[in-house]
Amino acid sequence: MGKVRTTLVKRTARKLLEMYPDLFTGDFEHNKRVVSELIEYKSKKLRNQIAGYITHLVNARRKRERREKEAE
Repeated sequence: MGKVRTTLVKRTARKLLEMYPDLFTGDFEHNKRVVSELIEYKSKKLRNQIAGYITHLVNARRKRERREKEAE
């Protein structure tokens, strides 16, 4: 079974990735620092969940693009 993420985490992560696509990488630690600069949350857990989901989305996008290149 996969991880269950709340709507708040998913919505915030997608919005940040849409607004700042060049700031995020496939590295969780880097994304964690960027999220803490962009958003003012009191909870470390929420910040880490958002950064983790962003990392997941970035890596999935890279994987999809790599597959598309190989298919051509």
